[in-house]
Amino acid sequence: MPKFIIERDIPEIGSADQAALSAAAEKSNSVLSAMQAEQKAIEWQHSYVAGDKTYCVYECASEDLIHEHARRSGFPASTVTEVRNQIDPSTADR
Repeated sequence: MPKFIIERDIPEIGSADQAALSAAAEKSNSVLSAMQAEQKAIEWQHSYVAGDKTYCVYECASEDLIHEHARRSGFPASTVTEVRNQIDPSTADR
């Protein structure tokens, strides 16, 4: 399944407390569960919070599903980029 990086512009997310982050994750999980119940292939892997942005990693069947999740959850998908490959320090050894 394709993997995507989603950049979300969310003012002050970097200073959000644990309760606010937990509530955001709960909202996202709720929408994802509903979409999966509708037989839509979408899964949230993890996110990074940095400044006024989050960078989320999703696996899903299409970019359209990312935008649907954004509309339904209320979390913007400012930029969506499909991951074409992955490298790490061990890539140099191959």
